[in-house]
Amino acid sequence: MRSKLTISVRSIFFVVVLFFITKWLGKKQISELSFFEYVTGISIGSIGAEVAMGLEQNIFHGIIGIVIFATIPFLSGLLSLKSKKFRDFVEGTGTVFIKDGKIMEDNLKKERYTTDELLELLRKKDVYQVSDVEFAVLEATGDLSVMLKKENQPLTAKDLNLTVASIKESQTVIMDGVIMDEPLATIGRSRAWLHTELEKLGVTVENVFLGQVNSYGELTVDLFDDQLQVASTQERPLILSTMKKCQADLELFALGTESKEAKQMYSKNSEKLQEAIDKVMPILKG
Repeated sequence: MRSKLTISVRSIFFVVVLFFITKWLGKKQISELSFFEYVTGISIGSIGAEVAMGLEQNIFHGIIGIVIFATIPFLSGLLSLKSKKFRDFVEGTGTVFIKDGKIMEDNLKKERYTTDELLELLRKKDVYQVSDVEFAVLEATGDLSVMLKKENQPLTAKDLNLTVASIKESQTVIMDGVIMDEPLATIGRSRAWLHTELEKLGVTVENVFLGQVNSYGELTVDLFDDQLQVASTQERPLILSTMKKCQADLELFALGTESKEAKQMYSKNSEKLQEAIDKVMPILKG
């Protein structure tokens, strides 16, 4: 019974120790592991498990071993920031697998990758034909970075010379039926504004599982009851529709008047309004 209790206490203690050591090493230790960090992580875990289960061993000896193994990658990280040669040696460098649409067979053999494994990595990038690839490199972390040939890349607004609205981070203002005051303050909104927007949608705060305000200042909600339907906001389309109507009215006024000065005024303002519509179309169209 005493042994079980000792193992339990030691295990809990080392979970806490390893947690704080991992936090100290940083997020990289649990995400993009280099060969060096991979070996260090295994060693630290093995020491923790061994000391937790070894009842006859001194617990402080295990702590010393873990601290040493944790200090080495920490110091290595500092050296890597100052020396590229050391960084390349410890963390590794990328290996080109495909260049100018051609597979580099020697590099595949060097990294001990088969053709099937390369094709699998390409499929994970939604690429199913090697001839579609311009350049592909195996990163030091084991991820494959792929650049498609120009003709196979998806069209962007820049390719089509289109002006699009910039998008900012959405703010979560309601979570689990509770209003989040800090995100509201970040976007310069108040609770009164939030309640007004909820009334427009016909819902209450208690019914909202998640509420977010997008870069246009519009509130979107997800309700606890998935059977209920919430109407989407129509403010931007209504503004666009109103602007188009005003522009059309100005053209009609220009055609309907016999006054030369009035006709020029209506036509000129109609053209200005049309220019404004063209500029805000990407923002208001939705």
